[in-house]
Amino acid sequence: MRIDAHTAPHAVLLAGGNRWLQLAIGIVCMSMIANLQYGWTLFVNPIADKFHWAKASIQVAFTIFVLTETWLVPVEGYLVDRFGPAPIAVAGGILVGLAWMMNAIADSLPLLYIAAAIGGIGAGAVYGTCVGNALRWFPDRRGLAAGLTAMGFGAGSALTVVPIASMIKSSGYEATFLYFGLGQGLVVFVLGWLLREPARAEAPDALAAVATTSRDRSPLQMVASPAFWVMYAMFVMMAAGGLMATAQLAPIAKDFRIADVPVSLLGITLPALTFALSIDRALNGITRPLFGWISDRIGRENTMFIAFSLEAAGILLLSRFGQDPVAFVVLSGLVFFAWGEIYSLFPATCCDTYGTRHAAANAGLLYTAKGTAALLVPLTSILSGTGGGWHTVFLSASLLNLVAAFLALLVLKPMRARMSAMAQ
Repeated sequence: MRIDAHTAPHAVLLAGGNRWLQLAIGIVCMSMIANLQYGWTLFVNPIADKFHWAKASIQVAFTIFVLTETWLVPVEGYLVDRFGPAPIAVAGGILVGLAWMMNAIADSLPLLYIAAAIGGIGAGAVYGTCVGNALRWFPDRRGLAAGLTAMGFGAGSALTVVPIASMIKSSGYEATFLYFGLGQGLVVFVLGWLLREPARAEAPDALAAVATTSRDRSPLQMVASPAFWVMYAMFVMMAAGGLMATAQLAPIAKDFRIADVPVSLLGITLPALTFALSIDRALNGITRPLFGWISDRIGRENTMFIAFSLEAAGILLLSRFGQDPVAFVVLSGLVFFAWGEIYSLFPATCCDTYGTRHAAANAGLLYTAKGTAALLVPLTSILSGTGGGWHTVFLSASLLNLVAAFLALLVLKPMRARMSAMAQ
Protein backbone atom coordinates (compact mmCIF):
# COMPACT_ATOMS: atom_id res chain seq x y z
CA MET A 1 0.00 0.00 0.00
CA ARG A 2 1.36 3.41 -0.93
CA ILE A 3 1.85 6.12 1.68
CA ASP A 4 0.19 9.55 1.53
CA ALA A 5 2.90 12.21 1.78
CA HIS A 6 0.48 14.71 3.40
CA THR A 7 -1.05 12.54 6.13
CA ALA A 8 2.01 10.49 7.09
CA PRO A 9 5.20 12.44 6.42
CA HIS A 10 7.24 10.56 9.04
CA ALA A 11 6.13 7.22 7.65
CA VAL A 12 7.14 8.35 4.19
CA LEU A 13 10.58 9.36 5.43
CA LEU A 14 11.02 6.03 7.23
CA ALA A 15 9.85 3.87 4.32
CA GLY A 16 11.70 5.88 1.72
CA GLY A 17 14.88 6.66 3.64
CA ASN A 18 17.01 5.15 0.93
CA ARG A 19 15.71 7.60 -1.63
CA TRP A 20 17.70 10.46 -0.10
CA LEU A 21 20.87 8.42 -0.45
CA GLN A 22 19.98 7.63 -4.05
CA LEU A 23 19.32 11.30 -4.71
CA ALA A 24 22.69 12.28 -3.21
CA ILE A 25 24.52 9.73 -5.35
CA GLY A 26 22.78 11.03 -8.43
CA ILE A 27 23.71 14.63 -7.63
CA VAL A 28 27.39 13.76 -7.18
CA CYS A 29 27.48 11.75 -10.41
CA MET A 30 25.86 14.61 -12.27
CA SER A 31 28.41 17.07 -10.89
CA MET A 32 31.18 14.91 -12.29
CA ILE A 33 29.91 15.24 -15.85
CA ALA A 34 29.10 18.96 -15.62
CA ASN A 35 32.46 20.20 -16.86
CA LEU A 36 32.09 18.34 -20.13
CA GLN A 37 29.53 20.98 -21.05
CA TYR A 38 29.99 23.94 -18.74
CA GLY A 39 33.78 23.88 -18.62
CA TRP A 40 34.14 23.63 -22.39
CA THR A 41 34.13 27.38 -23.02
CA LEU A 42 37.42 27.68 -21.06
CA PHE A 43 39.19 25.44 -23.56
CA VAL A 44 38.00 27.05 -26.80
CA ASN A 45 40.46 29.96 -26.92
CA PRO A 46 43.54 27.90 -25.85
CA ILE A 47 42.80 25.28 -28.51
CA ALA A 48 42.34 27.99 -31.13
CA ASP A 49 45.59 29.69 -30.08
CA LYS A 50 47.58 26.45 -30.35
CA PHE A 51 46.25 25.06 -33.63
CA HIS A 52 44.83 28.23 -35.24
CA TRP A 53 41.57 26.46 -36.00
CA ALA A 54 38.49 28.60 -36.58
CA LYS A 55 36.41 28.88 -33.42
CA ALA A 56 33.29 27.91 -35.36
CA SER A 57 35.07 24.64 -36.28
CA ILE A 58 36.10 24.03 -32.68
CA GLN A 59 32.53 24.67 -31.52
CA VAL A 60 31.35 21.85 -33.79
CA ALA A 61 32.83 19.58 -31.10
CA PHE A 62 30.50 21.18 -28.55
CA THR A 63 27.55 20.57 -30.85
CA ILE A 64 28.58 16.93 -31.37
CA PHE A 65 28.87 16.50 -27.61
CA VAL A 66 25.40 17.89 -26.97
CA LEU A 67 23.87 15.88 -29.82
CA THR A 68 25.28 12.57 -28.61
CA GLU A 69 24.60 13.50 -24.99
CA THR A 70 20.92 14.09 -25.76
CA TRP A 71 19.79 12.13 -28.80
CA LEU A 72 21.01 8.80 -27.41
CA VAL A 73 19.42 9.28 -23.98
CA PRO A 74 16.16 7.55 -25.05
CA VAL A 75 18.20 4.43 -25.86
CA GLU A 76 20.14 4.71 -22.62
CA GLY A 77 16.87 5.35 -20.77
CA TYR A 78 15.38 2.21 -22.30
CA LEU A 79 18.40 0.25 -21.04
CA VAL A 80 17.95 1.77 -17.57
CA ASP A 81 14.25 0.83 -17.56
CA ARG A 82 15.20 -2.72 -18.51
CA PHE A 83 18.48 -3.45 -16.69
CA GLY A 84 18.52 -0.92 -13.87
CA PRO A 85 20.57 2.23 -13.33
CA ALA A 86 23.90 0.85 -12.07
CA PRO A 87 25.41 -0.73 -15.21
CA ILE A 88 24.45 2.23 -17.41
CA ALA A 89 25.92 4.79 -15.02
CA VAL A 90 29.15 2.81 -14.62
CA ALA A 91 29.60 2.54 -18.38
CA GLY A 92 28.97 6.26 -18.64
CA GLY A 93 31.73 6.97 -16.12
CA ILE A 94 34.24 5.05 -18.21
CA LEU A 95 33.34 6.98 -21.36
CA VAL A 96 33.44 10.32 -19.56
CA GLY A 97 37.00 9.75 -18.40
CA LEU A 98 38.10 8.47 -21.80
CA ALA A 99 36.71 11.49 -23.64
CA TRP A 100 38.75 14.11 -21.81
CA MET A 101 41.86 11.95 -21.97
CA MET A 102 41.44 11.94 -25.74
CA ASN A 103 40.92 15.71 -25.73
CA ALA A 104 44.31 16.02 -24.05
CA ILE A 105 46.07 14.47 -27.06
CA ALA A 106 43.74 15.59 -29.87
CA ASP A 107 45.86 17.21 -32.58
CA SER A 108 43.21 17.27 -35.30
CA LEU A 109 39.60 18.34 -35.55
CA PRO A 110 38.36 14.80 -36.37
CA LEU A 111 39.95 13.46 -33.18
CA LEU A 112 38.44 16.32 -31.19
CA TYR A 113 35.04 15.46 -32.68
CA ILE A 114 35.40 11.74 -31.87
CA ALA A 115 36.27 12.58 -28.27
CA ALA A 116 33.24 14.87 -28.10
CA ALA A 117 30.98 12.04 -29.29
CA ILE A 118 32.39 9.61 -26.72
CA GLY A 119 31.99 12.17 -23.97
CA GLY A 120 28.44 12.89 -25.07
CA ILE A 121 27.47 9.23 -24.97
CA GLY A 122 28.95 8.86 -21.50
CA ALA A 123 27.43 12.05 -20.12
CA GLY A 124 24.04 11.17 -21.58
CA ALA A 125 24.12 7.76 -19.95
CA VAL A 126 24.83 9.31 -16.55
CA TYR A 127 22.36 12.17 -17.00
CA GLY A 128 19.48 10.00 -18.20
CA THR A 129 20.10 7.44 -15.47
CA CYS A 130 20.22 9.90 -12.59
CA VAL A 131 17.23 12.02 -13.65
CA GLY A 132 15.08 8.97 -14.42
CA ASN A 133 15.98 7.43 -11.08
CA ALA A 134 15.10 10.63 -9.20
CA LEU A 135 11.68 10.81 -10.88
CA ARG A 136 10.93 7.26 -9.72
CA TRP A 137 12.09 7.76 -6.13
CA PHE A 138 10.22 11.08 -5.63
CA PRO A 139 6.76 11.00 -7.25
CA ASP A 140 5.61 13.34 -4.46
CA ARG A 141 8.30 15.92 -5.24
CA ARG A 142 9.20 15.35 -8.87
CA GLY A 143 10.02 18.99 -9.55
CA LEU A 144 12.28 19.28 -6.52
CA ALA A 145 13.98 15.89 -7.05
CA ALA A 146 14.61 16.47 -10.75
CA GLY A 147 15.84 19.96 -9.88
CA LEU A 148 18.25 18.77 -7.21
CA THR A 149 19.60 16.11 -9.54
CA ALA A 150 19.95 18.54 -12.42
CA MET A 151 21.56 20.98 -9.98
CA GLY A 152 24.52 18.65 -9.85
CA PHE A 153 24.93 19.14 -13.59
CA GLY A 154 24.28 22.87 -13.50
CA ALA A 155 26.30 23.79 -10.41
CA GLY A 156 28.73 20.90 -10.41
CA SER A 157 31.27 22.90 -12.34
CA ALA A 158 30.98 26.02 -10.16
CA LEU A 159 33.63 24.89 -7.69
CA THR A 160 36.01 23.82 -10.44
CA VAL A 161 35.82 26.82 -12.78
CA VAL A 162 38.66 28.63 -11.00
CA PRO A 163 40.89 25.50 -10.64
CA ILE A 164 40.38 24.61 -14.31
CA ALA A 165 41.08 28.15 -15.48
CA SER A 166 44.16 28.33 -13.25
CA MET A 167 45.47 24.95 -14.36
CA ILE A 168 45.02 25.84 -18.03
CA LYS A 169 47.17 28.93 -17.48
CA SER A 170 49.82 27.17 -15.38
CA SER A 171 50.00 23.68 -16.93
CA GLY A 172 48.24 24.00 -20.28
CA TYR A 173 44.82 22.84 -21.39
CA GLU A 174 46.16 19.35 -22.26
CA ALA A 175 47.13 18.48 -18.67
CA THR A 176 43.85 19.98 -17.45
CA PHE A 177 41.85 17.74 -19.77
CA LEU A 178 43.83 14.69 -18.66
CA TYR A 179 43.70 15.02 -14.88
CA PHE A 180 40.18 16.34 -14.56
CA GLY A 181 38.99 13.67 -16.99
CA LEU A 182 40.54 10.88 -14.94
CA GLY A 183 39.11 12.23 -11.68
CA GLN A 184 35.59 12.79 -12.99
CA GLY A 185 35.36 9.40 -14.66
CA LEU A 186 36.64 7.55 -11.58
CA VAL A 187 34.07 9.10 -9.23
CA VAL A 188 31.16 8.17 -11.53
CA PHE A 189 32.54 4.65 -12.02
CA VAL A 190 32.65 4.02 -8.25
CA LEU A 191 29.35 5.63 -7.25
CA GLY A 192 27.43 4.26 -10.22
CA TRP A 193 27.44 0.79 -8.70
CA LEU A 194 25.32 2.06 -5.78
CA LEU A 195 22.34 3.25 -7.85
CA ARG A 196 19.12 1.21 -7.78
CA GLU A 197 15.39 1.55 -8.46
CA PRO A 198 12.85 1.90 -5.63
CA ALA A 199 10.55 -0.84 -4.45
CA ARG A 200 6.89 0.15 -4.65
CA ALA A 201 6.58 0.79 -0.89
CA GLU A 202 9.56 3.14 -0.92
CA ALA A 203 7.91 5.83 -3.10
CA PRO A 204 4.94 7.90 -1.81
CA ASP A 205 2.00 9.18 -3.81
CA ALA A 206 2.17 12.25 -6.04
CA LEU A 207 1.05 15.63 -4.71
CA ALA A 208 -2.55 16.56 -5.42
CA ALA A 209 -1.50 20.12 -6.34
CA VAL A 210 0.20 18.92 -9.53
CA ALA A 211 -1.73 17.51 -12.49
CA THR A 212 -0.66 13.90 -13.01
CA THR A 213 -1.93 10.93 -14.93
CA SER A 214 -2.83 7.49 -13.62
CA ARG A 215 -1.92 5.92 -16.95
CA ASP A 216 1.57 4.92 -18.03
CA ARG A 217 2.41 5.60 -21.66
CA SER A 218 5.24 4.07 -23.65
CA PRO A 219 7.63 6.24 -25.69
CA LEU A 220 5.71 5.38 -28.87
CA GLN A 221 2.42 6.36 -27.26
CA MET A 222 4.00 9.56 -25.98
CA VAL A 223 5.27 10.73 -29.38
CA ALA A 224 1.75 10.19 -30.74
CA SER A 225 0.51 12.78 -28.24
CA PRO A 226 0.33 16.45 -29.34
CA ALA A 227 1.31 17.58 -25.83
CA PHE A 228 4.72 15.95 -26.27
CA TRP A 229 5.49 17.99 -29.36
CA VAL A 230 4.39 21.21 -27.69
CA MET A 231 6.78 20.46 -24.83
CA TYR A 232 9.48 19.51 -27.31
CA ALA A 233 9.15 22.79 -29.21
CA MET A 234 9.23 24.77 -25.96
CA PHE A 235 12.30 22.86 -24.78
CA VAL A 236 14.14 23.65 -28.04
CA MET A 237 13.25 27.34 -27.79
CA MET A 238 14.49 27.59 -24.22
CA ALA A 239 17.57 25.42 -24.60
CA ALA A 240 18.89 27.32 -27.62
CA GLY A 241 19.63 30.56 -25.78
CA GLY A 242 21.20 28.89 -22.78
CA LEU A 243 23.42 26.65 -24.86
CA MET A 244 24.55 29.65 -26.85
CA ALA A 245 25.56 31.40 -23.62
CA THR A 246 27.24 28.25 -22.32
CA ALA A 247 29.36 27.67 -25.40
CA GLN A 248 29.97 31.28 -26.41
CA LEU A 249 30.38 33.13 -23.12
CA ALA A 250 34.17 33.29 -23.39
CA PRO A 251 34.15 34.45 -27.05
CA ILE A 252 31.43 37.00 -26.16
CA ALA A 253 33.50 38.37 -23.28
CA LYS A 254 36.54 38.54 -25.54
CA ASP A 255 34.61 40.40 -28.26
CA PHE A 256 33.24 42.79 -25.61
CA ARG A 257 36.88 43.28 -24.48
CA ILE A 258 36.08 42.62 -20.84
CA ALA A 259 37.24 39.02 -20.31
CA ASP A 260 40.27 39.92 -18.18
CA VAL A 261 38.93 43.14 -16.64
CA PRO A 262 38.92 42.80 -12.81
CA VAL A 263 35.45 42.86 -11.21
CA SER A 264 34.86 43.24 -7.46
CA LEU A 265 31.61 41.93 -6.00
CA LEU A 266 30.72 40.54 -2.59
CA GLY A 267 34.27 41.17 -1.39
CA ILE A 268 35.74 39.05 -4.19
CA THR A 269 37.83 40.29 -7.10
CA LEU A 270 38.23 38.15 -10.21
CA PRO A 271 38.57 38.66 -13.96
CA ALA A 272 35.12 39.34 -15.43
CA LEU A 273 34.91 36.08 -17.38
CA THR A 274 36.10 33.88 -14.51
CA PHE A 275 33.75 35.68 -12.10
CA ALA A 276 30.83 35.30 -14.51
CA LEU A 277 31.48 31.60 -15.04
CA SER A 278 31.64 30.93 -11.30
CA ILE A 279 28.43 32.82 -10.52
CA ASP A 280 26.64 31.48 -13.59
CA ARG A 281 27.32 27.87 -12.64
CA ALA A 282 26.14 28.39 -9.09
CA LEU A 283 22.93 30.18 -10.09
CA ASN A 284 22.33 27.69 -12.90
CA GLY A 285 22.36 24.97 -10.26
CA ILE A 286 20.33 26.75 -7.58
CA THR A 287 17.51 27.59 -9.98
CA ARG A 288 16.78 23.94 -10.78
CA PRO A 289 15.57 22.76 -7.36
CA LEU A 290 14.13 26.21 -6.57
CA PHE A 291 11.83 26.40 -9.59
CA GLY A 292 11.20 22.65 -9.33
CA TRP A 293 10.01 23.16 -5.75
CA ILE A 294 7.87 26.11 -6.83
CA SER A 295 6.32 24.05 -9.63
CA ASP A 296 5.35 21.34 -7.13
CA ARG A 297 3.18 23.97 -5.46
CA ILE A 298 1.83 26.34 -8.11
CA GLY A 299 1.89 24.02 -11.13
CA ARG A 300 4.41 23.33 -13.91
CA GLU A 301 3.05 25.68 -16.57
CA ASN A 302 2.61 28.65 -14.22
CA THR A 303 6.22 28.26 -13.14
CA MET A 304 7.37 27.96 -16.75
CA PHE A 305 5.71 31.25 -17.66
CA ILE A 306 7.45 33.09 -14.84
CA ALA A 307 10.88 31.61 -15.47
CA PHE A 308 10.80 31.80 -19.27
CA SER A 309 9.69 35.45 -19.21
CA LEU A 310 12.51 36.26 -16.80
CA GLU A 311 14.99 34.61 -19.17
CA ALA A 312 13.75 36.68 -22.11
CA ALA A 313 14.24 39.87 -20.11
CA GLY A 314 17.68 38.80 -18.88
CA ILE A 315 18.99 38.14 -22.38
CA LEU A 316 17.79 41.54 -23.62
CA LEU A 317 19.46 43.28 -20.69
CA LEU A 318 22.72 41.40 -21.28
CA SER A 319 22.66 42.50 -24.91
CA ARG A 320 22.11 46.12 -23.91
CA PHE A 321 24.47 46.46 -20.93
CA GLY A 322 26.84 43.48 -21.23
CA GLN A 323 29.84 45.50 -22.36
CA ASP A 324 30.18 46.84 -18.83
CA PRO A 325 32.23 44.24 -16.83
CA VAL A 326 30.09 44.39 -13.68
CA ALA A 327 26.85 44.27 -15.67
CA PHE A 328 28.25 41.35 -17.68
CA VAL A 329 28.84 39.33 -14.52
CA VAL A 330 25.46 40.15 -12.94
CA LEU A 331 23.31 39.83 -16.06
CA SER A 332 24.93 36.62 -17.28
CA GLY A 333 24.10 35.26 -13.83
CA LEU A 334 20.46 36.27 -14.34
CA VAL A 335 20.41 34.56 -17.73
CA PHE A 336 21.68 31.30 -16.32
CA PHE A 337 19.39 31.55 -13.28
CA ALA A 338 16.32 31.90 -15.50
CA TRP A 339 17.48 29.18 -17.89
CA GLY A 340 18.62 26.21 -15.80
CA GLU A 341 15.14 25.37 -14.50
CA ILE A 342 14.17 23.78 -17.82
CA TYR A 343 16.12 20.71 -16.70
CA SER A 344 13.80 20.22 -13.74
CA LEU A 345 10.48 21.49 -15.13
CA PHE A 346 10.43 19.49 -18.36
CA PRO A 347 11.36 16.06 -16.90
CA ALA A 348 8.85 16.53 -14.07
CA THR A 349 6.12 17.60 -16.49
CA CYS A 350 6.89 14.66 -18.75
CA CYS A 351 6.62 12.16 -15.89
CA ASP A 352 3.43 13.82 -14.61
CA THR A 353 1.92 13.48 -18.07
CA TYR A 354 3.10 10.04 -19.18
CA GLY A 355 3.65 8.07 -15.96
CA THR A 356 6.61 6.44 -14.19
CA ARG A 357 6.89 3.01 -15.82
CA HIS A 358 8.89 4.38 -18.78
CA ALA A 359 10.18 7.44 -16.91
CA ALA A 360 13.82 7.21 -18.02
CA ALA A 361 13.07 6.53 -21.68
CA ASN A 362 10.29 9.12 -21.92
CA ALA A 363 12.26 11.86 -20.17
CA GLY A 364 15.23 10.93 -22.33
CA LEU A 365 13.21 11.29 -25.50
CA LEU A 366 12.08 14.77 -24.46
CA TYR A 367 15.67 15.61 -23.51
CA THR A 368 16.71 15.16 -27.15
CA ALA A 369 15.26 18.66 -27.65
CA LYS A 370 18.47 19.94 -26.10
CA GLY A 371 20.38 18.22 -28.90
CA THR A 372 18.14 19.79 -31.50
CA ALA A 373 18.76 23.20 -29.93
CA ALA A 374 22.52 22.56 -30.00
CA LEU A 375 22.39 22.60 -33.80
CA LEU A 376 21.85 26.35 -33.50
CA VAL A 377 25.07 26.97 -31.53
CA PRO A 378 27.45 27.08 -34.54
CA LEU A 379 24.92 29.36 -36.23
CA THR A 380 25.38 31.89 -33.44
CA SER A 381 29.07 32.20 -34.33
CA ILE A 382 28.06 33.03 -37.90
CA LEU A 383 25.31 35.47 -36.87
CA SER A 384 27.66 37.27 -34.52
CA GLY A 385 29.88 38.07 -37.50
CA THR A 386 27.09 39.92 -39.30
CA GLY A 387 26.35 43.62 -39.02
CA GLY A 388 24.16 43.14 -35.95
CA GLY A 389 26.86 41.28 -34.03
CA TRP A 390 25.88 39.53 -30.81
CA HIS A 391 22.81 41.79 -30.52
CA THR A 392 21.12 39.80 -33.31
CA VAL A 393 21.82 36.54 -31.49
CA PHE A 394 20.54 37.87 -28.17
CA LEU A 395 17.37 39.31 -29.68
CA SER A 396 16.53 36.03 -31.43
CA ALA A 397 17.05 34.02 -28.24
CA SER A 398 14.91 36.43 -26.22
CA LEU A 399 11.99 36.17 -28.65
CA LEU A 400 12.13 32.37 -28.57
CA ASN A 401 11.97 32.40 -24.77
CA LEU A 402 8.97 34.72 -24.80
CA VAL A 403 7.11 32.48 -27.25
CA ALA A 404 7.82 29.46 -25.03
CA ALA A 405 6.46 31.31 -21.98
CA PHE A 406 3.10 31.97 -23.62
CA LEU A 407 2.91 28.45 -25.08
CA ALA A 408 3.16 27.08 -21.54
CA LEU A 409 0.08 28.96 -20.34
CA LEU A 410 -2.07 29.17 -23.45
CA VAL A 411 -1.42 25.80 -25.10
CA LEU A 412 0.31 23.23 -22.87
CA LYS A 413 -1.68 23.88 -19.69
CA PRO A 414 -5.18 23.31 -21.15
CA MET A 415 -3.87 20.42 -23.26
CA ARG A 416 -2.49 18.57 -20.24
CA ALA A 417 -5.63 19.29 -18.23
CA ARG A 418 -7.72 17.55 -20.90
CA MET A 419 -5.35 14.57 -20.95
CA SER A 420 -5.50 14.25 -17.16
CA ALA A 421 -9.30 14.37 -17.18
CA MET A 422 -9.52 11.70 -19.87
CA ALA A 423 -7.16 9.39 -17.97
CA GLN A 424 -9.25 9.42 -14.78
